Amino acid sequence: MTSTQATEAPARAGSGLRRAGERLRQGFGLLGPRHGRHLLPAAELDALALPIGDDGVVAGVDTEGRPAVLGVNRPTPYDVVLIGGLWTAQVLALRTAATGARVAVETGRPQAWMQMVHAMGGGQNGLSVYEVGRVPPQGASAGTPVLVVRDCGMRPPRGRVAAGPWQSVVTLLPYLSPVAPRLLRQARLTGIQRVSPDEAAELGRTMGLSRTEVESLPGLPDGVTLWCTDRDRQYVLTQPTDAEIGLLGNPRRMD
Repeated sequence: MTSTQATEAPARAGSGLRRAGERLRQGFGLLGPRHGRHLLPAAELDALALPIGDDGVVAGVDTEGRPAVLGVNRPTPYDVVLIGGLWTAQVLALRTAATGARVAVETGRPQAWMQMVHAMGGGQNGLSVYEVGRVPPQGASAGTPVLVVRDCGMRPPRGRVAAGPWQSVVTLLPYLSPVAPRLLRQARLTGIQRVSPDEAAELGRTMGLSRTEVESLPGLPDGVTLWCTDRDRQYVLTQPTDAEIGLLGNPRRMD
């Protein structure tokens, strides 16, 4: 190496370090190995598919046998009304607790929920039961989402604990009642199980159901729910596991 080369080498190294430092200050990070870039021509974008499915509680299967999922753990308030039986509400509560969420049950018939409480460790593993109007603030958060189940009969009073971020509320109505229209208006999701022809007609007018849907409601089998949003309708069959049958029995509309 000549004296000129010896002088130029440190200069080139210093210049390279200055350039690297400048890249770091501008947020580009460290220089890594050089590889060819992975590019997708615009013409091939339509062929790109990502296997992303719904996230939530499996309520059952749809008419094609695919899992039907209720996303009850949300960062925004979410009100659900279920016009149906206690069995379905309890299955949803059980499955929601299994996802790691806490479930608070507000009920006028606590004895109907005690078997679930005992099976889940006496209320220490995600399920608590309270008298009507006695549900305390739940402190819901992204790390500890909460589902409040209101099992308060035909005329549930306005709840002290409402839907909020990471806290969804499911209100169970055994049948239609004078308070049903108000609850249906504020609900983002409504589940309808077997009802009388008169109730089906009333729901059809209130919710804009099709004639076929209205006519199907009085004949829905046990365990089948028509879940409705503003735009979508989906029949779902809730299929219990062996453990759920052992704890809650077989699907039923009446309690």
